[in-house]
Amino acid sequence: MALTRPGSPPERPGPPAPAGAAGAAGPPAAAGHSGMAGQSGAAGTAGATGTAGAAGTAGATGTAGATGRGRVVRPARLRPTWLAAALAVLAGALLVGLTVGAARLTPAAVAGEIVDRMLGRPSGLSETGQAILWQVRAPRVALGAVVGATLALSGAAYQGVFGNPLADPFLLGVSAGAGLGATLAVAGGLPGVGGGVALLPVAAFVGALVAVAVTYLLGRSVGGRSTASLILAGVAVAAFCTSVQSYVQQRHADTIRQVYSWLLGDLSTVGWRELAGVAPYVLVGGIVVLAHRRLLDVLRLGDAEARSLGVHTARVRLTVVVAATVATAAAVAVSGLIGFVGIVVPHAVRMIVGSANAAVLPLSALVGAAFLVLADVAARTAASPAEVPIGVVTALVGAPFFALVLRTRRGELR
Repeated sequence: MALTRPGSPPERPGPPAPAGAAGAAGPPAAAGHSGMAGQSGAAGTAGATGTAGAAGTAGATGTAGATGRGRVVRPARLRPTWLAAALAVLAGALLVGLTVGAARLTPAAVAGEIVDRMLGRPSGLSETGQAILWQVRAPRVALGAVVGATLALSGAAYQGVFGNPLADPFLLGVSAGAGLGATLAVAGGLPGVGGGVALLPVAAFVGALVAVAVTYLLGRSVGGRSTASLILAGVAVAAFCTSVQSYVQQRHADTIRQVYSWLLGDLSTVGWRELAGVAPYVLVGGIVVLAHRRLLDVLRLGDAEARSLGVHTARVRLTVVVAATVATAAAVAVSGLIGFVGIVVPHAVRMIVGSANAAVLPLSALVGAAFLVLADVAARTAASPAEVPIGVVTALVGAPFFALVLRTRRGELR
């Protein structure tokens, strides 16, 4: 494009560029610090959208990116109807979780009790009913919702960071490290395991963080900041942790039952203590991940394009991975290893709302919370009075669904 001096008449436009010419572009792409059409990314036969309409400080996908044919592309956003539907599903799941059980409470009684508590009015339930609701079911349902939301949100974040639809919260060795930590705590006979102070969640949390730290250091020493090297390092660390765990279990056969009951997932609680212990890590990690959801959309353009918009790609990836990993480690420390939530829920959300992380991440958190609460209801009622491990329930539901997703979207995974 020729430049003119201020005050000089504009040059006459030349003939239109032929199709296929590189750099063909339409009107300016989007407002902000960068995003002039034709600066970068223009290609194809009709002029691509330059910087794909990124706006502001490169933290969003644009306000009105213009394509070469003049079509305005609106940025993906979280629609109020989607948010309302997800909140309704979560509210229904919470109500089911609070009402279904050995001592059945009616939905009207539970709803009335919640309203009475909020307004400070006398309870309409008996003392036994209040104890069952607030000391047994409510902590378990709340813990299930927090763990489900964390696993689903972390899974969606990992998939956005690595650009891999098969990524899940356990990709970098979180599950293997947590399992090894829990196994060492049980087999070692450390004080508090199975007794007063619950040391097992602490050991699992530390084991998960150590495994991820080793994965990061190993991956960076081999391939710099390559995501492929990081994933391969996670596979190696997970295999090592699993082998050590198997050896410890073989040497302490009397603890296998207790270890496996934790590995298969367990949301049983003794009041609100577990939830209070994990809440700070989950809350901070979730806020950090959600704050970067639009930057994850920018990363989908490619590293070169994202850097041209002012995004520090390596810093964004590291921040999101660390936040999601800490939140996941805290969640599995109190719930055990619950699989498929971090893969199935984000895929289900994408099938409905599309692939924009600005919508997928918050909706995945809400739907993941509802999914795990309902899975826990099935786990404690399917073989009542005994309980089925919740990890078994999520696998029975998640594996067939995931196979269906792979079949219907096999073209996108090639």
